[in-house]
Amino acid sequence: MNIQNDPLSRRAFCGAMTASLATALFPDSSWAAANNFKLKYLVGSCMYGYKPLAEIIAEVPKTGSNAIDLWPMVHGNQREQVDEIGVEKTRELLKQHNVQLGCITQYKLGPFGLQDEMRFANSFGCQTMVTGGKGPRGLTGSDLKKAVTTFIEELKPHLEVAEETGVTIAIENHGNNLIESPDSLKWLAELRPSKNLGIALAPYHLPQDPELLAQLIRDLDDSISVFYAWQHGMGCMTKLPKEQELLQLPGRGSLDFAPLLAALKAIQYSGWTEIFMHPVPRGVPILEETSAVTAEINRSREYLNKLL
Repeated sequence: MNIQNDPLSRRAFCGAMTASLATALFPDSSWAAANNFKLKYLVGSCMYGYKPLAEIIAEVPKTGSNAIDLWPMVHGNQREQVDEIGVEKTRELLKQHNVQLGCITQYKLGPFGLQDEMRFANSFGCQTMVTGGKGPRGLTGSDLKKAVTTFIEELKPHLEVAEETGVTIAIENHGNNLIESPDSLKWLAELRPSKNLGIALAPYHLPQDPELLAQLIRDLDDSISVFYAWQHGMGCMTKLPKEQELLQLPGRGSLDFAPLLAALKAIQYSGWTEIFMHPVPRGVPILEETSAVTAEINRSREYLNKLL
């Protein structure tokens, strides 16, 4: 067949060439998205203990982030510092360093005490708030599903405020809590009535099995709003030598984060990633010097980025 003399063949040939060129110039969007995947980092103010808010905000851009998570006492006291220095001064500090208020952590208020705090968050354009669940502990099977259902029903009036303010209430899987096990997280994700109810996923409080954690990430998918880059290491409840305490951080302890990051990449995770650990006692910085805390966060960030 002579392509030059056959209009159908010429058309097919040109179409094939155009498609090939388009594929080369504009590769499959999912492939492109996967290969451009990056973590969106959030800096927990409590990593710096009770250091001044102005000092911490100035460190945020040095960690590869432009967002801060404000923690109240006892872990940090930066939320209280906002009340002390005032909202306008806080806005000035954030603007000066090109940092946004990305999240407020509020365990002491609990999931049913966040309405005023959500309105406060909204005034800063902050769209994420982390807290714990509420309900009976140690449940499994149908009892667990029923308790999670009850918790969600009780949360509905608060989710209405969350929707009004554009805030997502992210429930962390915390130890000794209704929402603590993989199954409780799955029920929360499946039964949530609103996108303004999310999950703050803390590997520290789960079995330290990278494949189990990776599958859980895939199961929870877009219900994850905050991912704590945090492993159990040797724990955070007893005072340990600093080198052992730091084993909670990615790249220091034994947990392989590669499967977890592969799962985050697979679901095209777009929420916050917070490099995290708890020091002992609470309220102290993870390392004494502010610059050392920032360097340690960057050490973990480099580990995570290499895995990507």
